[in-house]
Amino acid sequence: MARPLRVEYAGGCYHVLNRGNYRQRIFSGKGAAEAFERVLGEAAERFGWRVHAYVIMSNHFHLAVELGEPNLSEGMKWLQGTWIRRFNRFRNWTGRPFQGRYKGIVVEPGHVFAQVCHYIHLNPVRAG
Repeated sequence: MARPLRVEYAGGCYHVLNRGNYRQRIFSGKGAAEAFERVLGEAAERFGWRVHAYVIMSNHFHLAVELGEPNLSEGMKWLQGTWIRRFNRFRNWTGRPFQGRYKGIVVEPGHVFAQVCHYIHLNPVRAG
């Protein structure tokens, strides 16, 4: 069965997240998280995203992104692929650090999107 198509549109707001394969700690070292942050900045510039909030936890990440163009799938493919290639090259690893396809949840702009940003910012506090 084919995967459902993602809904993407210019000006769309999204809560994006992905988790480490087998919930492993892929961002446990400071360098891995900093590298992801750099690649996220590159992706935002390259694809015209406005990143309103993000958090990089030890085994997953959350983003609150507003699109300038309908390019979330293309941008996430570039973001995750670029980071994975750099991550694996640095550690001399092969394989997929993420458990699978990212989740991109369409969020209503305004108050609801602000609540998602709030949730993202509080994620590390709730995790301890």
